[in-house]
Amino acid sequence: MSHDEVLAAEVWLVRHGETEWSRDGRHTSVTDLPLTSKGEEQATVLRDRLARAEFDRVVSSPLGRARRTAELAGLAIDDIDDDLHEWRYGDYEGVSTPQIRETDPGWTVWTHLSPGGESGAEVAARCDRVIARCRDRGGRTLLVSHGHLLRVLAARWVDERYDFGRHLLLDTGTVCVLGDDRGSPVLVRWNG
Repeated sequence: MSHDEVLAAEVWLVRHGETEWSRDGRHTSVTDLPLTSKGEEQATVLRDRLARAEFDRVVSSPLGRARRTAELAGLAIDDIDDDLHEWRYGDYEGVSTPQIRETDPGWTVWTHLSPGGESGAEVAARCDRVIARCRDRGGRTLLVSHGHLLRVLAARWVDERYDFGRHLLLDTGTVCVLGDDRGSPVLVRWNG
């Protein structure tokens, strides 16, 4: 990929608003919970924050919490992309990290497998495909997705391993921007 191709792409990330499980620290992937009232407020506040930016395309996770966030933020979704689906936690779906550590001490999604779920490498491969599509299309893309997935995507954007995402705290209802600085992919804005 040439320097000009990297320069041509800017990617905005929106994490969906709060759900009951995100609020309670429970791993939420395939369980498609609705936004809480706070989550709906967070999504609505995004409308003003995003109104000044023009996007060439808006792409969402297939999950309702991401699509509802986009709707409340006033975004017209151009595509639904299963590669933006949250990390699949398998047997740890709906379980918090402290609960998991009762039987698997020291467990983190970044360092251990989730029985019946995806590996970090599998999530990174999905993120790499999303990044390649954004760079191939160029312009400004907005992605509406989920906490762990977006943290992996940001890590991969800056050419780091997926587990670099453990250093990138990402709250619900936030906006991040990935871009370029003189030919190097960078995190322009994070967790804003």
